[in-house]
Amino acid sequence: MKTCKPLPIGISDYVRAQSEYYYVDKTLLIKEFLDQKPLVSLFTRPRRFGKTLNMDMLRVFFEISEDDTSEYFRDKAIWKCGEEYRLHQGKYPVIFLTFKDVKFDSWEATKDKICGLLQAEFGRHQELFGSEKIAKYEKDYFARIIDGSATEVDLASALENLSRMLAEHYGKAPVVIIDEYDTPIQEGYAKDFYEEIIGFMRNLFSGAFKDNKNLSYGFLTGILRIAQESVFSGLNNLAVNSVMDEEYDKFFGFTCSEVHEMMEYYNVLEKESELKDWYDGYIFGGEEIYNPWSVINYISKGCIPQAYWVNTGKNEVLQDVLGVSADDITEKLHVLLQGGRVIARIDQNVVYRSLSEEPANIYGLLLAAGYLKVPEKKLQSDGAYLCEISIPNREIAAVYKSEILAYLTHVGVITRTTANKVAESLYANDLKKFREAITEYMDKSISFYDYGAEGFYHGLVLGLIALMDNQYKIKSNRESGYGRYDISLIPRKGKYPGIIIELKSKSGLTDEALEMLSAEALTQINDKRYDTEMQNDGIENILKMGIAFSGKKVKISSCFVNNINRAYQAIK
Repeated sequence: MKTCKPLPIGISDYVRAQSEYYYVDKTLLIKEFLDQKPLVSLFTRPRRFGKTLNMDMLRVFFEISEDDTSEYFRDKAIWKCGEEYRLHQGKYPVIFLTFKDVKFDSWEATKDKICGLLQAEFGRHQELFGSEKIAKYEKDYFARIIDGSATEVDLASALENLSRMLAEHYGKAPVVIIDEYDTPIQEGYAKDFYEEIIGFMRNLFSGAFKDNKNLSYGFLTGILRIAQESVFSGLNNLAVNSVMDEEYDKFFGFTCSEVHEMMEYYNVLEKESELKDWYDGYIFGGEEIYNPWSVINYISKGCIPQAYWVNTGKNEVLQDVLGVSADDITEKLHVLLQGGRVIARIDQNVVYRSLSEEPANIYGLLLAAGYLKVPEKKLQSDGAYLCEISIPNREIAAVYKSEILAYLTHVGVITRTTANKVAESLYANDLKKFREAITEYMDKSISFYDYGAEGFYHGLVLGLIALMDNQYKIKSNRESGYGRYDISLIPRKGKYPGIIIELKSKSGLTDEALEMLSAEALTQINDKRYDTEMQNDGIENILKMGIAFSGKKVKISSCFVNNINRAYQAIK
């Protein structure tokens, strides 16, 4: 019986990953890069899609070392590509920084952490201290970085100065690799030191990549292209490779063939369909991609499907989206949550600060962060894309549901107890309990200024029933019969009834008038035959609900229909 290698959960060290663990060979990224030879490359991909491991692979491949590092590539795909590629192995000094752990609440703490990272990287190049080719003033600067006495201005010039010293010492310009460059920028946005971090990063990157004659190649990774703040101001030699581009589309995340080979190796091919349902569905350029973090966790934990990726970090992106979303955006999010597609304009230069100015930019943000995929796209004259977008897989659908509910709970809109009560009452056809749950929500959580338009109540009800999508397919504003119903819940299993909901709202109504409005909503369901879709699908039992709102008051009229004997039961 063979002994399988362990899977590299949390391993971003290339040498260790390829020698001690199951390694998916991504070394052809080196070939594709050397074929194109852009001076500076930016790769934008979601978190946990292999960016850090790939950048460490580039470091090991290019970096001059006292050891023979070719041994880490001789059995890899890049070594079979020919002598012209092997000639680059181990021939460059390398500067490598990863900002993936720069997550602090203040600019001072962030600056201290960056200072520590620069100290460590300068420390990797102690050979410069003894170099006769380095001037004394440069060694003095080097010493200030090492001993922690460098000023903010010194730190901002660190990459420019180190690359010059390395070029002087080795007679060859270095390769500069910056991993997760935008992590501290995201923290700055969230923690109110945005201007400080943007200004610092602009100077740091300008020295490293803009008009730097002491640069052989530059690589950066991140989630977003931070362009509007001019972090890359004037950097006209930057080649951006995003999830929309076909270049390098196979090298971040796992392809279908790579996943199949992995499952065959671990003898779990019978689980391939389940794994695909949960973790496949991303489209990078023209390639179908699996989430690598979730795939290796799924296999290593005995093929138990869970939302592994979404538990690796905070989901500020979705929180930001929910905080600024307008009615039409909320509606589109619900369509996505129900497995549908919506049309959206994707601007890849979107940044966090623009959300409050143009909330529709959230789709570009969600795509870059890994919460959406683009099955269809069309390039526009301004460089943006007009896209069909959808949720990639079950894992991301789960996080939409949980994050939307968590957001509503956090802002005091809905309690978990209320949401559970709604779900339980609909399972049991207990309309009294259902009405109590909605009334409890209205009484405790909504101010007078929150409600008014029917769209508000529509979103309210969709949020309340969000927990039920394991039992129901939840649809909204779809055609059936002679019109478009507001909400329907189509059972995934025969033991549950179908549910059709029509909503009405009007301010200032008496209880009697509100009762009449709810009856009007129920009559509309019957008159326009909104149950046609369910009847055609063979659903035998259908619960019809007319719900009327007036401020915080709610009334429900309903009837239960058995389509076998056409029996109607009015429910008060």
